[in-house]
Parts: sequence; C-alpha cells; structure tokens
Amino acid sequence: MFKKFKEDVEVVFEQDPAARSYLEVILTYSGLHAIWSHRIAHAFFNSKLFFLARVISQVSRFFTGIEIHPGAKIGRRFFIDHGMGVVIGETCEIGDNVTIYQGVTLGGTGKEKGKRHPTIKDNVLIATGAKVLGSITVGENSKIGGGSVVLKEVPPNSTVVGIPGRVVIQDGKRINKDLNHCDLPDPVADRLKEMQAELSQLQEELFELKEEGIKVNGHSNL
Repeated sequence: MFKKFKEDVEVVFEQDPAARSYLEVILTYSGLHAIWSHRIAHAFFNSKLFFLARVISQVSRFFTGIEIHPGAKIGRRFFIDHGMGVVIGETCEIGDNVTIYQGVTLGGTGKEKGKRHPTIKDNVLIATGAKVLGSITVGENSKIGGGSVVLKEVPPNSTVVGIPGRVVIQDGKRINKDLNHCDLPDPVADRLKEMQAELSQLQEELFELKEEGIKVNGHSNL
C-alpha cells in the first residue's frame, strides 16, 4: 500500500505541471487525498467492514468533493485532476495509469444488481464532465472527450466524443495520453460543414438551372 501511495504522488508530478514540491502535493491535492482515503476504505471493504469503509468514504467526500464508493477497484498510478464532482460507483473497475478530470461520473444506468458500473482499462483519459454509464468497458489507450456521455463499449485505442458518445478515431495506434483533452474531433461541427458544402453546391446548381431557363425562354420569345 505504501508503494502505491508513493506512486500516487509521483504521477501528480508527471501529469500536473503546476505541482512544485512533495509537501505541496501531499498537503493540498484533493484528488490525491481522495485516492488515499479510498485505498484505506477499500481495504476495510474487502475485510467486510462495510460500515467503517462507508464512513471513511463519506468523510473523504465531505472534504474533497470526490465520491468514490469503497467497493470500487482502482489500479496503480490513478490521477484525478481538479476532482470536484467526480463520482465513481461501487462495481467500477479502473486499470493502471488512468487520468480523469473534474465532473466525471463512472456510474450505473438503473437499479440493476451485480456489475452495473464501467470497467476502465489501462492508460485511459476521461476529460472534464464526461459520463460513462453502465456495465461497459472502455478499452486501453482510449480518450473520452469533455462532456461526452458514453453508453456503449469503447474499443481500445479510440477517441470518443458527443452525446451519446461516438468513436471518432480508431486506427490501431496508441493515442498519446496527454493533457490536451480539449483538442478533439467534433462530429457535429464536421457534419455541419458537410451540410454547408452540400447547400452551396445545390445553390450553384439551382443558379445554373435558372440561367438555362432564362436562355430557353429568351429563344422561345424570339
């Protein structure tokens, strides 16, 4: 557990350029505090001390604004950046080297029993305000764009954006896991551009038909 605690601190320096010192990170990073609290709560949860685990979870939620159910399974080097409003459900499983931002929800879709929360594989980035709902899997090395709502399986090496979330990049190559999560494709804007191009073409064709009609009418008058 102490090895994981050390890795949790190290990943902050890798992912957050604003981090200046170990003391600052350890004392002031709420995402780090939430992860540490969860690791303790999860140990109690596995020992079937559910009430104590839940108390630790709720105290952490009060101080950090991040709600992680003690039953959730979280891997190594997990990073929550500006974590206010993050919610992670009971049966959620998160792999290694995963990064999520504020307002992210890894939740369920109803009152079903059993596995009802997402499985997030290794090296996934989930951007601000994204919602991943239901017992689905987000494949390795994938990115979920800000504000997206993901309700279906996400293949590995994919980028997902939109409501509902749609895969817009999947080329079999590793997608770099960086902080530039706002620079993602916008399928709605792309479709609007296509419609604008089609409209311009139709206007040109209509103009040509009108010109031909004027010429035909002019010859008939003669």
